[in-house]
Amino acid sequence: MSDMDTFQIGSGFTFAGTNIADLEAAEYTLVTIALDETGSISGYESQITDMLKAAIDACKRSPFSENLLIRVIRFGSQYRRGSSDGVDELHGFKPLVAIDLADYPILRAGGMTPLNDAVYSGVGAMNVYAKELVDLDFAVNGITFVITDGGENASVATAQMVQDELQRSVTGEIMESHYSVLIGIGTGSGDADGVLQAFQADTGMDQFIWAGDANAGNLAKLAQFVSQSISSTSQALGTGGPSRQISATI
Repeated sequence: MSDMDTFQIGSGFTFAGTNIADLEAAEYTLVTIALDETGSISGYESQITDMLKAAIDACKRSPFSENLLIRVIRFGSQYRRGSSDGVDELHGFKPLVAIDLADYPILRAGGMTPLNDAVYSGVGAMNVYAKELVDLDFAVNGITFVITDGGENASVATAQMVQDELQRSVTGEIMESHYSVLIGIGTGSGDADGVLQAFQADTGMDQFIWAGDANAGNLAKLAQFVSQSISSTSQALGTGGPSRQISATI
């Protein structure tokens, strides 16, 4: 299995990525999936874990599977340690073939929502790793999914930091293209839909989708959406253009 190196985003965030010398293809699609693990997902932990596994498993059947490098993170204020961020990396960017679905733990709800941290870590890590790849003449594009049921209330990263990383991902000539998707799931309380729509508009994320209540049926549709979006992004690599939106709804 490929060795992992440690990289840094800005001054306080780190992430892991496969040692670039171990990569064998000439082009890669980078994928980040960020999962909310805050208190309000209580009762849906195993279903969200199943959704993640289903999405990754579907990618393994894609004709572009050998060109995917996937990073999975979870976020919640329980991961804050002093001035550190609220993000826990389940694994850094690694080839799809190296991912064992059995290694994904069932999420454990707890804490508040460091949504800025999640997006900053997701997009910032992709920018840094993509730059390393592009500098070595790899062709690279990327897609980021952030799945949450609530708005920002516990981050180290500021809204400006998030905006800057999102801007760099599309204008910094780092990747051929990058697409960011904010996905809301509901647990039947509050105005998460409206709060997340406002977050997407304020930060400049490319797309917001409301997936509905976090039940098994909706999460199965979400897994399909994620895997199809990854496949579409991979198919667009080398065309010089962005991937198309799969659907406005789930």
